[in-house]
Amino acid sequence: MCGIAGLLGGDPPDLRARAEAMTKALRHRGPDGQGVWIDQQAGVGLGHARLAIRDLTPSGDQPMISACQRFVIVYNGELYNSTEMKAALPGLDWRGTSDTEVLLEQCAAFGVLKALEASNGMFAFALWDRERRELTLSRDRFGIKPLYWAQACGVFWFGSELKALTSDPAFPRELDRSALDAFVGLSYVPAPLAIWKAARKLEPGSMLTVKAGSDPVVSRWWDAENAIRKGLALQGCRTSGDLTDEADALLQDAVRRQTVSDVPIGVFLSGGIDSSLVASCLAPQAGQGLDSFTARFSETAYDEGESARAIADHLGLRHHEQRLTAQDALALVPELARIYDEPFADSSQIPTLLISRFARQTVKVVLSGDGGDEIFAGYNRHRFAALDWPRLSATPLPLRRALAAGVGILPMDVWNVAGRFLGQSLLAEKMQKLSAILPLAGLAEIHDRLARQGLEESESPLALDESCPYLGASARPGISDLHPLDQMQLLDIQNYLPGDVLAKVDRASMAMGLEVRVPLLDHRLVELAFSVRPADRFQDGQGKALLRQILGRHLPPRLFEGRPKQGFAVPIDDWLRGPLKDWAADLLGRVKTNGLFDAKRVEGWWLDHQSAKRKRHHALWNLLMFQAWLQEQ
Repeated sequence: MCGIAGLLGGDPPDLRARAEAMTKALRHRGPDGQGVWIDQQAGVGLGHARLAIRDLTPSGDQPMISACQRFVIVYNGELYNSTEMKAALPGLDWRGTSDTEVLLEQCAAFGVLKALEASNGMFAFALWDRERRELTLSRDRFGIKPLYWAQACGVFWFGSELKALTSDPAFPRELDRSALDAFVGLSYVPAPLAIWKAARKLEPGSMLTVKAGSDPVVSRWWDAENAIRKGLALQGCRTSGDLTDEADALLQDAVRRQTVSDVPIGVFLSGGIDSSLVASCLAPQAGQGLDSFTARFSETAYDEGESARAIADHLGLRHHEQRLTAQDALALVPELARIYDEPFADSSQIPTLLISRFARQTVKVVLSGDGGDEIFAGYNRHRFAALDWPRLSATPLPLRRALAAGVGILPMDVWNVAGRFLGQSLLAEKMQKLSAILPLAGLAEIHDRLARQGLEESESPLALDESCPYLGASARPGISDLHPLDQMQLLDIQNYLPGDVLAKVDRASMAMGLEVRVPLLDHRLVELAFSVRPADRFQDGQGKALLRQILGRHLPPRLFEGRPKQGFAVPIDDWLRGPLKDWAADLLGRVKTNGLFDAKRVEGWWLDHQSAKRKRHHALWNLLMFQAWLQEQ
């Protein structure tokens, strides 16, 4: 795992210095070594910051030149089927054992597209064709590894993070208003947007080709919707038992492939379904002494530590716990803007950073359960789409709007009291979301509203005259023929998964020099997961039925059933009224005076939250993280 960077069309006299500066900006991603390759005549410079995981010798160093001398690659990622890909190239005199070399020679022998289609892994890479003087960028199917690019003033830049691009003095720094509009609602900047107007994210499953002086051409080599439709076509072709057998075998194979490493491996274990399943598959393969890592919280409502420890004990893992307090969060806050390079405000970034730092003290690679919710229907909005939306959509829209108004009349504290009486956790927050989605006509609109943390469109805090606001997923036609659950999952796979979940984990782990692998995002699992009928993805009203069935083969159900889904949430709402209140009030004062936001609305949100009239912690955290980022620029 590494950082990559480069530029094309730069001024030859300072080309090396500029490429070196871009690479140096990513040294946290690659603390084990940096390298730069320059072709002065072609005006291209490639840089690589290495985190050595496979082939720790100089044979694995990058930039790497192909055996035929035609191609040069900088690569960030892991191929999990490099043995099979290597076998397709008999007779080649291999210089080492890195998967970088395998990918490079596959591209040289068969072309980039065929190499990508043959791959099983997570990656982002740049390949320079010395003969055609053409640069190709590629990103993995789900967007596990990041890749930014930009073109301006006759220069084309690329890098694993925006800080590589902005390290070049010629890079133009102008805020993208659409990106800012998206961020204040979503907590992240969705692809292909970037916070700087000149930059773009290469979307998952895409490749880009460019020559000096020409416009880049972007194409898609893998598409989640196509993969899902292939799975849908197989519904009813297998019995439930056969599906479970196949999924179990495929998941164990995915985990086995992702244990290939020349450095120690551990596992993140939260106590939830996904990480418990990954740990259960990994433990027998890794043998004795497998390390597991869990974040603990003082606030019991957010803490799954006891469950994680019970599972670790059952599996015989060497378990490590890191307790997180508000003081830890406050100490980490000044680092967030630097680490997250672009405004990012999913508050679970805090425990993800701390657990990554904690794990890196022991291992260099961990497996995690990320992706299970999106692929196997684990979110509350998935349950809503599958079980509630069919009934709700049949209710006349005027009646739904009246119900929404009624729900919204009651104060948050009333709903909280009702929740305690009914045994429903976070009832006030759930009712707040319900009042936001009841008046909406379509499922894609509902997805966008839920993704925007329930904010009404009229509640945007921006003071700018928005000429091109972010339109969201509901502006994208073409999937309305899918079942509501399939629609909701697809929108999450295309948007929330790469933009939030995977970006969060990548920046947090790479800031600490830790590689995180995600076996539940083995692309072979997608078709299988969607070959399960929508209703069968739920069991007793709970999602991820297929994963629960598999986990029941590896763990006693008492260890994982009967507990509400918690995720990696942190009590930001309480902290903003307590330990983080003074810090937040000071930073919000600067938010209100930077000219970008409606000061009166921001003040109203702060007062709402402090009085518990309405939870505004999501929206406030977005503004706080933006201001913290802005101050770093």
